[in-house]
Amino acid sequence: MKIFEQIESEVQSYARSFPRIFNRAKGEFLYDEDGNEYLDFLAGAGTLNYGHNNPLFKEKLLEYINSDGITHGLDLHTRAKGSFLEAFREKILKPRDMDYVMQFTGPTGTNAVEAALKLARNITGRENIISFTNGFHGVSLGALATTGNSHHRGAAGVSLSGCSRMPYDGYLGEGIDTTAYLDKVLSDSSSGIDLPAAAIVETVQGEGGINAASIEWLRKLEQVCRKHGVLLIIDDIQAGCGRTGHYFSFEEAGLKPDIITLSKSLGGYGLPFAVVLFKPELDQWKPGEHNGTFRGNNFAFVTAQAAIDHYWSDDTFSGEILRKGRYVTRRLEAIVARYGEGNFTTRGRGMFQGINCVNGEIASSITSKAFEKGLIIETSGAEDHVVKFLCPLVISDTNLKRGIDIVEEAIRETCAGEDAIPEEFDYFEPQRLAS
Repeated sequence: MKIFEQIESEVQSYARSFPRIFNRAKGEFLYDEDGNEYLDFLAGAGTLNYGHNNPLFKEKLLEYINSDGITHGLDLHTRAKGSFLEAFREKILKPRDMDYVMQFTGPTGTNAVEAALKLARNITGRENIISFTNGFHGVSLGALATTGNSHHRGAAGVSLSGCSRMPYDGYLGEGIDTTAYLDKVLSDSSSGIDLPAAAIVETVQGEGGINAASIEWLRKLEQVCRKHGVLLIIDDIQAGCGRTGHYFSFEEAGLKPDIITLSKSLGGYGLPFAVVLFKPELDQWKPGEHNGTFRGNNFAFVTAQAAIDHYWSDDTFSGEILRKGRYVTRRLEAIVARYGEGNFTTRGRGMFQGINCVNGEIASSITSKAFEKGLIIETSGAEDHVVKFLCPLVISDTNLKRGIDIVEEAIRETCAGEDAIPEEFDYFEPQRLAS
């Protein structure tokens, strides 16, 4: 169709990497107009943790539409919103001993980040925000100021202020505790770093290259924030909703963030939905002080509740994610060992992992060859040098293996002169839950 070339802006990006017209999707598969099937290891950049057109969610959504349920309700109280809030409180917050209130923002992750930053500044009366190298928090101006990527920052058109950048875990090399540096500059009145309102961090940096902070580093970061009276904001937009194995990516570290941002897979079905969670004592908003026309997506309330009810009523689904994540780890480590450490390295945790290919040219070749073989997978990182595994969490064992097999084949073809044939091992553990 010529219409895309004729009228759609040049800003499009994914369509350039995957130049097909897609018209159907189911589970972990996408289909184009010619009937070709593609395994989806992109999953809406982490929006489709439960797969495309999840039948459980579809049934609930169609039932709600057929009953003339509220579609758009601003921040009016609706039955759909109330049911979602009850499910979230009873099955997500209470089992984790988390006491938070929820703010509904505009429909995207960057809307949630903007609200979180604004709230932190209003509460503390301070302007400065600490963010971290390679962090990505959105492309609206406030969120963009905390985003590290020069490609995105360069498009702002104005100066981006109100933020001080600190080195993320591992940024200065192994054995260097960058939280000690943060503590030092916050303790020194001559450091030039104003006492911040908050520090915002991703436990695993998705767009930044699947950089996973260690549990120890995250705990130390929280301690530094508490020591200096700085609010801790966890951006769990891509790493949350089960991607690392637990509903929140910070659970393993035992953190109690002051503020949490959620979006992407929160709505379950791919419907736009974003929220900010914060401790009750921080709820100092005046009525209507922060609002947005689309802060009440009732369709998303329905599918979000369905996701919680079905997948998060106990720890079975979490156990399955962790099991599959261990499989991904073993496979990627085996690939790196086979094709040469130094050429490739692994990174990430849970089902949020990647292969660092050293440079973007190699990573691009791998993802292009993978697409030719029927796999949609993207790159991330400052130089697009990391092949990013982001398949639906509900993917079957068979298709998870198939997707990684395709990536390995693409790597083998990309490595000039490499004729090694992959050895077959059973990397899987016994299933706990039928996928």
